[in-house]
Amino acid sequence: VLVDKLTPWFGSEPERGEVVVFHDPDGWLRDEPTPRPNAAQKFLSFVGLMPSAEEKDLIKRTIAVAGDTVECKKGGPVEVNGKALTEPYVFPGNSACDDMPFGPFKVPDGKIWVMGDHRQDSADSRYHTDDVNKGFVPVSQVVGRAVVVAWPVNRWSVLSVPDTFDQPGISAAAGAAPGALGLAGAVPFVLRRRRRLTRARTAG
Repeated sequence: VLVDKLTPWFGSEPERGEVVVFHDPDGWLRDEPTPRPNAAQKFLSFVGLMPSAEEKDLIKRTIAVAGDTVECKKGGPVEVNGKALTEPYVFPGNSACDDMPFGPFKVPDGKIWVMGDHRQDSADSRYHTDDVNKGFVPVSQVVGRAVVVAWPVNRWSVLSVPDTFDQPGISAAAGAAPGALGLAGAVPFVLRRRRRLTRARTAG
């Protein structure tokens, strides 16, 4: 994936529905080996379009942010602030949370609740509620937002924010995904997003 990992320098924080890359918050990947990056990965990391391949990073979808209440009962949908989510991004054949129901939990300040799209093959926030962060991911550990699946070529796709997060009662996650695919589409998107945030902070 290509990642907008520069925007957080300008005051942006993860929003509901965004797919984010983050550093291992508390041993989630304790038993996994640290990967060795190739030249292309090192270059993309250097220019800010990929997280460091030399670190143990994870990629999950932001489901709830600070102040939200999130829960999921067996057989039911994930709910944020009492609103049921329609989740078209969940891997076909997977349930919303039948393997690990949870909540209700209120997301603390400076934290987010994340879940994998492949629910039955994702050790996400649900599986780490006994760690130091209670399963929540500190915003300070977020590297950036994943914007495009660029490799392999036959899986190119835009990682957009689903409409379910625009429901009344759930604050909409801002930020459209880039209109073009691959590196050529991701670079202008990252730069435009940074300029908007810079102008907003200057005006404020």
